[in-house]
Amino acid sequence: MSTPAPQTFEFQAEIKQLLDIVIHSLYTEKEIFVRELVSNAADALEKLRHLSVTEKSVFDDKLELEINITTDDKAKTFTIQDFGVGMTQAELVENLGTIAHSGSKAYIKALGEGDQKAAGLIGQFGVGFYSAFMVAKMVRVYTHSWRESEQGLVWSSDGGGSFAIEESPGERRGCKVVVELTDECSEFSHEWRVREVLERYSSFVSFPINLNGKRVNTVQALWLRGKADIKEEEYDEFYKYQAHDSEKPRLRLHFSADAPISINALLFVPKDNTEKLGLSRLEPSVALYCRKVMIDARPKDLLPEWLRFVKGVVDSEDLPLNISRETMQDRSLVEKLNRVLTKRFIKFLDEEAKNRPEEYAQFYKEFGIFLKEGAALDFAHKDALMKLLRFESSLTEAGKSTTFADYVSRMGAEQKEIFYVVGPNRAAIEAGPYLEGFRARNIEVLFCFETVDEYVMGNVREFDGRKITAADHADVKLSEQPRAEGALGEDEVKALSGWLKDTLGERVADVRASERLVDSPAMALNADKLGSPHMRRLMRALNKDGAESPLRVNLEINPRHALIKRLAQLRASEPQKAALVAQQVLDNALISAGLLDDAPAMVKRLYKLLESV
Repeated sequence: MSTPAPQTFEFQAEIKQLLDIVIHSLYTEKEIFVRELVSNAADALEKLRHLSVTEKSVFDDKLELEINITTDDKAKTFTIQDFGVGMTQAELVENLGTIAHSGSKAYIKALGEGDQKAAGLIGQFGVGFYSAFMVAKMVRVYTHSWRESEQGLVWSSDGGGSFAIEESPGERRGCKVVVELTDECSEFSHEWRVREVLERYSSFVSFPINLNGKRVNTVQALWLRGKADIKEEEYDEFYKYQAHDSEKPRLRLHFSADAPISINALLFVPKDNTEKLGLSRLEPSVALYCRKVMIDARPKDLLPEWLRFVKGVVDSEDLPLNISRETMQDRSLVEKLNRVLTKRFIKFLDEEAKNRPEEYAQFYKEFGIFLKEGAALDFAHKDALMKLLRFESSLTEAGKSTTFADYVSRMGAEQKEIFYVVGPNRAAIEAGPYLEGFRARNIEVLFCFETVDEYVMGNVREFDGRKITAADHADVKLSEQPRAEGALGEDEVKALSGWLKDTLGERVADVRASERLVDSPAMALNADKLGSPHMRRLMRALNKDGAESPLRVNLEINPRHALIKRLAQLRASEPQKAALVAQQVLDNALISAGLLDDAPAMVKRLYKLLESV
């Protein structure tokens, strides 16, 4: 009986783009393909090991769970074989011909823009197999699924626009990848070169790796060893392998516990936050093991969502190998793990902040956004997370930060609230009118530079029993100051405020004298439900209801300022000019608040005012 002819398939457009980048322009360290193929083989073996617990029969079940690599410097080939789950024809098409992972398109975009930080993270995005084409003129994948009813197959491609699949009778379970190397990359057909790469990247793979029949790694569950017996280099290399990263980790937590549940954990914080690079949202990356057997490589419920930046391994003897998050008892175990791990990691960060403040500041600069997310959304850990937040303030030097606890320790006896103000940067906040009244009374104000800060402050609401309030909120009440000499009298202020409200019409909800202003003539305070300009812009970006509603503000005027006193005179002597000045005072206040939407109208009016000079 003749063998059917090979079937030819076109690569998905994104895969063609990825291959073009990988082959022609991406990597200087081509050896990374060895790490990625070994990692894929280890994943396939982990899946098979788990299947052997849950499935009644597995094809070719006598095979050892190991990875075998062979090199042939005469044929210029590199071959890696695992006896893992293997693939069916449909799985070959899906896994090797299309992008089946959510992060892959974002990864391609980053690579196309020349982002070299993303280059070392290829395995995190499910596209590690394609790194083989950096060194290959032809790649063949021989495979047989763990399902006995499936057939042996071979997938082949030269990295062009297509690939072929044909039957290959007699294949063992798993995958054998044969890389036919280009002349420029023939070094990877030499045993010494491949051994060098394996020792660098794959020492901690939890399956035997045999190179030309000789074992090159020792099966090690690093997280089960004592900390005193592990070298820094071992930790670093384990992290690089587990996280598919080329950099050393920023922070490391290695701990064990017996109660309320048995845990051995080795957790890492990467050097960089890839979400800041514009890539896709991070996925959970702490693998869950039971007695060195992987249960889930990316368990979604093991840690809270805000800890998605953490990498590593958690091993618990108390978990069943065939754990199901649908079962009440099993779900309860995972929730218990979640509580213990989260509490311990927060304690770890608190210790870092106290004992190594400079290192913590660098961590916070990169990953503080996740702690803010947790403080706003994780009610169970809100109080502990708030102690970890950092902000610049009106009493700190530029670039230096303070904590809520330190802020409270500096509060005067009469002060009952914690004040903050949101702005794009320190210079913009300090140049605005909102700090004047607080400075005059020596009241500290926290500076918030990220758009998310207002959402966070609105959710946490208080710290240590003190309400957290926006300094530019219309309802803020400050202690009265002695009336400055030469200020408008109460009757004059009342008359001017009424005239301004009539003149400015629907643009203002209220006009009143300010107790906060010292050097500025006026300031605009939000009177609508959207809060600060930052929140207003955020709501617009999200197309939320009310985001396009007409802006109305409360206008506070400074009765001590020369411009306001002159305006009080002008409204009687030159009412038309006074009306233009009033509109300009409001627009200037809106500019300071970041709320001005109609700049052309303001510019036109300003020119008209200049004509009258």
